Amino acid sequence: MLKAVTINRLLAFLLIASFTSCVPARKVEEMQSKMDKLSEENSLFSTNNQDLEAEVKELNVQIEDFTKKLTALQTDTTTMGTSLRKMIAQYDKLNRINDELLSKQRQSMETSEAENRKLMRELLQAQEDLQRKEDMLRQLERDLNAKQAELEAKDADLKEREKRVLELQRIIDEKDKAVADLKAKIQEALLGFKDKGLTIETKNGRIQVSMEAKLLFPSGSTSINKEGKGALIDLAKVLETQENLTILVEGHTDTDEFRGRGELKDNWDLSVVRATAVVKIMMENSKIDPSTLTAAGRGEHVPVDPAGTPEAKAKNRRIEIILTPNLDQLFEILNN
Repeated sequence: MLKAVTINRLLAFLLIASFTSCVPARKVEEMQSKMDKLSEENSLFSTNNQDLEAEVKELNVQIEDFTKKLTALQTDTTTMGTSLRKMIAQYDKLNRINDELLSKQRQSMETSEAENRKLMRELLQAQEDLQRKEDMLRQLERDLNAKQAELEAKDADLKEREKRVLELQRIIDEKDKAVADLKAKIQEALLGFKDKGLTIETKNGRIQVSMEAKLLFPSGSTSINKEGKGALIDLAKVLETQENLTILVEGHTDTDEFRGRGELKDNWDLSVVRATAVVKIMMENSKIDPSTLTAAGRGEHVPVDPAGTPEAKAKNRRIEIILTPNLDQLFEILNN
């Protein structure tokens, strides 16, 4: 059975991966719907598993009770059979006595007849009791067989659910390994830019490459400098070999007012144009599938350091390249 920590990990993975991937609106709605379905199914899985375990325990208790009753009935049946044979023997003996008394006095015959009637009533009552016990025994056997069949069906259903959960876990582990391998390749490719405002982190199953604006752009500019272009090309060469990966490029600014010029009116415009410039460099210098690339601007609204110091503002002026594994295989298993 999937442990609680695995389910939580899966839900966290799907929730953040689905909501933080910037894709077309229709894709967002589809992924939101699938995520809701996953959450509902996971909750249903958890509830059903608990119910099944409770039912299994209850069935085991009932089976044990039925077994005890069966044993008791078998014992009663044996005892009643022995009693019946004894009574039949007594009845035969009484018949012999009755035959002897018939040759004697009528009074003795009347007395014997009364005793015979009493013994007959006792014999019939014993036979009825024995039949009732046998009927109860057969009913208990039928109930026991029905409960056993029900238990086997629930056990098969539980095993099938566990199989699906294990398959989901296997895919998640493969995705985690692929993310770790890709991060190592990116770190190796961008090793020369490590101390120049570039960081590489893994967050919730995604790789986030953050480049401070000073590495890519002159102050207030949207044109990428030579050093920044080199870093982006090195990164793009690594990503062009990857499959099942979506690439989100986000532009961020500080809170200083941007004095617009031309079509750039404010920080939001600046962040969007910078993100687009990064996407174009990556596309022009690699074989990355353009359909996997998205450029977005966040302006000054998602700072990494809310302090108003020059150092904090420098951190907030950045480009973030967010790499997210494709989750279609997971959704396909969940929908089956």
